[in-house]
Amino acid sequence: MPTAPVDEAIAIADLVRDPYAIYKRLRAETPVLRVRSVGRTLLTKAADTRAVKENSALFSTNDPNTPMKRAFQAHTLMRKDGEEHMRERMAMMPAFSPTNIKNLWVPSYERHAANYLDRLPRGEVVDLFPTLAGPLAARILAEMLGLPEASDEEMQFWSQALIDGAGNFGWADEPFERVDRAHGAMNALIHSNAEKLKANPDQSALSVMINADDPIPMSQIIANLKIAIGGGINEPRDALLTILYGLLTNPDQLAETRKSGDWATAFEEGVRWVAPIQASSRVAKEDTQIRGVDIEKGEIVMTIQASANHDEEIFEEGEKFNIFRERKPHQSFGIGPHHCMGTHISRHTVGRALLPMIFERFPNMEIVDPQSVVWWGFGFRGPLSLPVRLN
Repeated sequence: MPTAPVDEAIAIADLVRDPYAIYKRLRAETPVLRVRSVGRTLLTKAADTRAVKENSALFSTNDPNTPMKRAFQAHTLMRKDGEEHMRERMAMMPAFSPTNIKNLWVPSYERHAANYLDRLPRGEVVDLFPTLAGPLAARILAEMLGLPEASDEEMQFWSQALIDGAGNFGWADEPFERVDRAHGAMNALIHSNAEKLKANPDQSALSVMINADDPIPMSQIIANLKIAIGGGINEPRDALLTILYGLLTNPDQLAETRKSGDWATAFEEGVRWVAPIQASSRVAKEDTQIRGVDIEKGEIVMTIQASANHDEEIFEEGEKFNIFRERKPHQSFGIGPHHCMGTHISRHTVGRALLPMIFERFPNMEIVDPQSVVWWGFGFRGPLSLPVRLN
């Protein structure tokens, strides 16, 4: 059987700027394609991305060539399988139990959200990226992780440095140099707060992990927290901005959402439309085939959930934001053992709490020059700004 064709033309910069036209072409022509610049075989059809992620016996997350290990200075649970992965994942999960989400984190998020919304000036043009979406995501995350002393600015810097490092598939020097600078400050704060939380435990992730009956090693506790810092800001931040852009550029959909109060549908459509996490890597443990194409043992495949969420076999006109479309499962929160731990928190906080709060405060909010909004990112994607007039 044939091996995957190799593409020499697609550059990482092309995927960073606008991957969706490329993915549409690949779905139609070469849904299993080795892209030289990325160093991986891209899978762009929903059935294939789902099948790979559901089959952890055949496809491992332990990609030996991912920039994540270099960026995080650790072999994190994101690159582990089976019992080893599950032990580290479950170490942090009690902090995000349904009871804690309902009784601790959602009420705290609503208080913080009200405070951040109070700061926004009415009648002026405001960029919601630096004034609301980023800082609010940083504040609640710092609290949930047990690092409340970290400033919004520090949390956002650390998060972006980790994300840029983990997504640095071109192995450029600057992203790694930047994340190296962040590690010292993160490590110092984690160790300092671990001592405090030993004496005075709470329900934060750091406290839950260090006070467990059978705790995981401190090195992995630190790695767990950094994984949460990396994904726990950009994902809800980018999801919020994407959903707001979708609603504000489609007034009929905004009107219907406000009438029905069905903000959950707007949330799900937004994260389907532009997935905050666009791609993931898996390694074939044995020789296999995908769509009749040979995948050799050790080959790295990249599941493009951003493309899967636009697959014509599932979503009609998937490139459009449309809350009226038939509700079907998307892949933005992952599938299988590595399903995103922050899924339920994001749905409760951004989807059910913040979206209605924003439009209650600013019922006539309008976007300023939608064409000026720049979307950016290959591994992780969202708008770099969202200028609105708050009325």
